[in-house]
Amino acid sequence: MTTRLYWHEIYLEHLAPPGHPERPDRIRALMSELEGPDFYRLDRVEAPRADEAAILLAHPQEHLRAVLAALPEPVEEEDAPQPIVRLDGDTYLSPKSWDAALTAIGAATAAVDDVFTGAANNGFVAARPPGHHAERSTAMGFCLFNNIAIAARHAQRVHGAERVAIVDWDVHHGNGTQDIFQSDPGVLFCSTHQYPLFPGTGAKDETGIGNIVNAPLSAHTGSREFREAFNSRILPALDNFRPDLILISAGFDAHYRDPLAQINLDVADFDWATGRLMERAEKFCDHRLVSVLEGGYDLEGLSQSASAHITRLLKG
Repeated sequence: MTTRLYWHEIYLEHLAPPGHPERPDRIRALMSELEGPDFYRLDRVEAPRADEAAILLAHPQEHLRAVLAALPEPVEEEDAPQPIVRLDGDTYLSPKSWDAALTAIGAATAAVDDVFTGAANNGFVAARPPGHHAERSTAMGFCLFNNIAIAARHAQRVHGAERVAIVDWDVHHGNGTQDIFQSDPGVLFCSTHQYPLFPGTGAKDETGIGNIVNAPLSAHTGSREFREAFNSRILPALDNFRPDLILISAGFDAHYRDPLAQINLDVADFDWATGRLMERAEKFCDHRLVSVLEGGYDLEGLSQSASAHITRLLKG
């Protein structure tokens, strides 16, 4: 088994105001955790930068232009603070955000290429900005473009994938991914998330054309309820769908330490969920599984949970 890690230093240059939860330290903490001896087999590759045309797989030209037009000009003076502009109440752009976003997309599509060509069995994309809140025409929730939606479209267009499954265990509902695929029978979108909570979507009765499976969790629930949601709703949906590829929107903000929600998972829950999805990937997809980082805002909770997730990917 080969597990590839995709990352790039440009992810550290997407900036937000001081105190913002979606900050470069998230990637620093995770990469530091992955320097340990348990990860010597992790195949580390520098994420490529996608062409702008990749954005159009999931977003209209107008959205691309709107984000690009809002991008601030860099300050050239050495050590000068760079400008930061606000797209909405919590989504920001800095001069390098465009490069970071294209490299996040490039990492996700490269990971899809690698699992289809056999260069890797599975992969983890340690990228920011995250993507699953970006709707077809709207940047929101820290997200500019929907990285995992673009990866799914890339799998369909380039590799002929007929059935792509996206499993989102971020504590916030992946409204953007649901928005993009709610009428696409070739994509199954399954989500566990705290409900009600930002962004306000993700009720059980939101089912698209039968390809959307939401498993909302009440605040202050934990391992038992999360695993029950997987066992009763998400895993049966995957078994019925028989995907060619499994993509994971891997947010780790359902960890009990996270400051933005009230679900009480721990490291063992992310290990367990990873294992269940890998079983399906082995059964249906010739092991093809790509995991893309979304949320996770407590640095210890994020780094420990993501490292457990990656450890499970390495085990094959």
